[in-house]
Amino acid sequence: MLRKGLVAGSVLALLLGLFLGRDVFSYVKTSFGWVKTSVKDSVPVEFELERARKMIQDLGPEISQHKRQIAREELDLQKLTAQVTDEQAKLTKNWSEIQTLKTDLSRGDSNYVYAGRTYTVQQVETDLTSRFDRYQTKDATVQKLHKILDARQRGLNAAQEKLKAMIAAKRQLEVEVENLEARLKMVEVAKAANEFVIDDSQLSRTRQLLSDIESRIEVDAQMVNADELVLDEIPLETPAANVKILERIAEYEKVQDQETKDSQFVGVEK
Repeated sequence: MLRKGLVAGSVLALLLGLFLGRDVFSYVKTSFGWVKTSVKDSVPVEFELERARKMIQDLGPEISQHKRQIAREELDLQKLTAQVTDEQAKLTKNWSEIQTLKTDLSRGDSNYVYAGRTYTVQQVETDLTSRFDRYQTKDATVQKLHKILDARQRGLNAAQEKLKAMIAAKRQLEVEVENLEARLKMVEVAKAANEFVIDDSQLSRTRQLLSDIESRIEVDAQMVNADELVLDEIPLETPAANVKILERIAEYEKVQDQETKDSQFVGVEK
């Protein structure tokens, strides 16, 4: 099975090389980057924020470890400083003793008395030589200790500054995560507000119904007005109500008189 997989992979690589040529590595690299970006973009923002918060929390043990290392280095430097100070004091004393012997030998005495004992010139010269050799060795050692102390002090100072910067950066990252969380919540609230849909279809249908009813009433009203316009013809005669009452009575009497005359005339003819 493994052998078949290797063969298939080799054939695929050969085909890609034939079709794509020297650009095959560029295609593969671009495809890998595209897939990686797509996968990263599909991860929820909440998950990424939680991951960032966890990474910031993981800085805590590392910071504590640096603090312990710095504390140990500070203690070691205190001990080294005390050692250098003690060795320097011894060197000062040794140099003072060397100067005393040197001054005594410069007088050219045959014998020298120290602490109640008498020493010859040869003994004093031998002791002075031994003292000076030891002094030079110790002085070189103390000089190296000074350099070591200075170097370690500079390293300690740099570590302290780095630790301070790391703590400040951790606090800044915590603030940035809180800020991003607040912004995310604002976006979620705005998104929820946009997605909050009120079903007003019933209201729209009711409003449309009222509009239809109003249209029908308007149509009926226009039809009635049209009928009234047809019935209301222009009067060609003056209505009786418009004639004065005296004229009406006079006309009536005239008609009656004429009828009476006609009746009398008919009777005479008979």
